[in-house]
Amino acid sequence: MNGLLKSLRESVAHVRATLRLVWRSSPSMTLALGAITLVAALLPLAIGWGGKRIVDAILAGQPNVALAWVGFELGMVAAQATATRGLGLLRSVLGARLGVDVNVAILAKATTMDLADFENSETYDALTKARREASSRPVSLVTEAFQLVQNAITLGGWAVLLFRYSPLAAGLLAVAAIPATVAEMRSSKQMFRFRNWRSPDSSKLLYLEHVLANDEHAKEVKIFGLANLFLGRYRDLAERFYREDRGQAVKRAALSHGLSLLATLVFYGTYGSMALAAAAGALTLGSMTLYVTAFRSGQSALGSVLGAIGSIYEHNLYMSNLFRFLETGAKRGSSAALALPAAEASEERGIRFDHVTFCYDGKDTPALEDVSLFIPAGQSVALVGENGAGKTTFVKLLARLYEPTSGRILLDGRDLAAWDEDALRGRLGVVFQDFAQYQLPVSENVGVGSVGHLTDEARLGRAIERGGAREVIDALPAKGQTQLGRWFKDGTELSGGQWQKVALARAFMREEADILVLDEPTAALDAKAEHAVFQRFRELAEGRTTIVISHRFPTVRMADRILVLEQGKVVEEGTHASLVADAGRYAKMFELQAEGYR
Repeated sequence: MNGLLKSLRESVAHVRATLRLVWRSSPSMTLALGAITLVAALLPLAIGWGGKRIVDAILAGQPNVALAWVGFELGMVAAQATATRGLGLLRSVLGARLGVDVNVAILAKATTMDLADFENSETYDALTKARREASSRPVSLVTEAFQLVQNAITLGGWAVLLFRYSPLAAGLLAVAAIPATVAEMRSSKQMFRFRNWRSPDSSKLLYLEHVLANDEHAKEVKIFGLANLFLGRYRDLAERFYREDRGQAVKRAALSHGLSLLATLVFYGTYGSMALAAAAGALTLGSMTLYVTAFRSGQSALGSVLGAIGSIYEHNLYMSNLFRFLETGAKRGSSAALALPAAEASEERGIRFDHVTFCYDGKDTPALEDVSLFIPAGQSVALVGENGAGKTTFVKLLARLYEPTSGRILLDGRDLAAWDEDALRGRLGVVFQDFAQYQLPVSENVGVGSVGHLTDEARLGRAIERGGAREVIDALPAKGQTQLGRWFKDGTELSGGQWQKVALARAFMREEADILVLDEPTAALDAKAEHAVFQRFRELAEGRTTIVISHRFPTVRMADRILVLEQGKVVEEGTHASLVADAGRYAKMFELQAEGYR
């Protein structure tokens, strides 16, 4: 019982929080919904009272009075129909407004998450749970809350009338409906726990659906004959969900039906006692009609009230996921200040890694371990090493997509944690190996590299030329306005190398950036295109700090300085000539690649 009371208190708290969301979405519609709800709650009482007066007038032989009360009841019924329509319209419009606002709040919260949060299964699962029913649950909760108020007011009126007839009848009305409601709430909680428990498997189901119905995977699914494998797994998982849901639904329906029969028996027992009282002359026929209506409608209203409580309880279980996600605090401290106090000012210009170690969540082996180095402003640096050596992690830490596990990174003598993130990233022009392929027109695919200059045609043109994408774009059906990708109508798909040129152009949109980072930027380009890109890159890099990750040594040897990473540590550094002369790891990698061209 204590657990149930605690759950009810939590539900009330979530209802209040949801109503605040509703109020912020539209105060005027919230007020209108409340006013019409109040009117709709009182109209059934007026209709019941009109019915009593009609019967009494007929029995008293007063046809004109009876006709007047018929007119009154007609007006009340018409008003009730209008109120019902009005409530339906308001709930629909307010629900749509709330759905937009809640989804925007979730997505806005998601934009504040760190990259590590998206890569953490628990955090990402919390986001998935919040989004899963964000469009329906808040709306349903608000609807149920207002219906609860409406039915509670109506029930109060019927209860007063019934109490005049028999306090026992009013008591039976309440007692008969409570067991069904308690059972419904417990069933809702079990279903919520059940669905939360299987959330990881739900993600698997969505993933399998994505693989089978997405152009990103279509080629390999067909070539490797994966359709039957993945479809079989999807079917097995979906069938298991169906069996579990069916079992829960059958149990819930059987229990609810059995308990509802109890309420029906109580009604007809009370109905019988009223009929006997009327036959004995203790009740007028009009009063009996009113009390029977009061008991039947009161029972229905109480059932609706308790059902609404059960539904609100269920909705609140899901709303707890939403509020828990939205209330998650930012992990990072404030970074509003850009200027250092005078005492901490530094003449150092460049990037410094000071004993930096970084471990991914759930990993024991560091991706980078105790890395200390300084890259002076304007220097060109190449990062070399086998896959998994820590090269891309190095870049992500520099962009503050991750925070170091220990140590610190400084830019121009200031810890990255003290920089405003937008200001920091505004200094970076980056192309990652797994760059995004936006389902947008080609001009926007390039322009998003500097959102503030999205429509700057001159800058767009320069970026396209520098990225080597001019020839690709000129060959497209609508030039810069061509829709890329296959998600939308008239979309055009590019080859891997063409997409890479678009991504390079996107990085060159940031003309103010003084740090350029290219992570395997030419992996999908042919040798001629790669040479052209790096010739332009050398021109553009003049006076800027550049960091290049590449496995191709003709590219690497252009750098002023080469850092060789192995198992998260810098094991060698120098120029191409000095490293080859040292005959160490770099020299061996160079010889292996050179051997392939002999």
